[in-house]
Amino acid sequence: MSLKNFILSKVFVKNLGLAVAIIVGTLMLLLIWLNLYTRHGQARPVPDFHGLTIEQTANLARKSRLKFQVIDSVYTNAVPAGCVVEQNPKPGFKVKKWRNIILTINAFSPEMVAMPNLVDLPKRQALSVIMSSGLEIGQLEYRPDLSIDVVIGQQYNGRTVAPGDSIQKGSVIDLILGKGLSNMRTPVPNLIGMRLDPAKNMILGASLNLATYIYDNSIINGNDSVNAVVYKQNPEYKTDISLQLGSAIYLWLTVDSAKVRTDTTLYQTSDTLQVAYLQSITTN
Repeated sequence: MSLKNFILSKVFVKNLGLAVAIIVGTLMLLLIWLNLYTRHGQARPVPDFHGLTIEQTANLARKSRLKFQVIDSVYTNAVPAGCVVEQNPKPGFKVKKWRNIILTINAFSPEMVAMPNLVDLPKRQALSVIMSSGLEIGQLEYRPDLSIDVVIGQQYNGRTVAPGDSIQKGSVIDLILGKGLSNMRTPVPNLIGMRLDPAKNMILGASLNLATYIYDNSIINGNDSVNAVVYKQNPEYKTDISLQLGSAIYLWLTVDSAKVRTDTTLYQTSDTLQVAYLQSITTN
């Protein structure tokens, strides 16, 4: 039988049609399986686990048809011991059903670090050492001294703490600095439109203290507090106003953009300012 006759024969056409049908059927079954396996179109927002205990997290994850895994622990005063500090993906991010949420919890036992020796260091270098040691920057107190902006004392909970003493990681260290023998003053920084951490760094960089900060009623959850910006400060920023070193500044924060003045676009790049500040204190 010639090739032409074989191709045109009923047997060949029948087998070819059967092969095509099997291929098409296999592709359709594969597409259906992939659609079911990937749960196409079934994405759901991730709930906020911040501040929840492991039991509360398990209940919320079960209700949301999600799984979770604790991969790390840190020690912080932001949430009670054993509660969730961080999560990935973030709250509101849409994921498929039974996605694994990665969690970091607050450790039950605090980590201890050795207190560094900050005395005789310039202020900027001392602030850098505090942060790199896992400690927090507290209040700056200025006293008359021959030195200017140099550490003459270091305190924890109002008491002098000696270098090398074991201290809880995350502890707040207050610094006593010299202000020279004259009544030195510093300009008031413009903090409007800045997030809290960059605002704190700018206040410290100006040799001032953050007395307190207040969130308005637009702050509902932890994510809002992270994104909140300063809409009011006391004392207000004016080019002709200065304060004594160590004076206090009060801040009010919001996520309501209507409350923030529109003439402060420079400070919308607050993350850039924070990076620049951190670089400046680590290079001095």
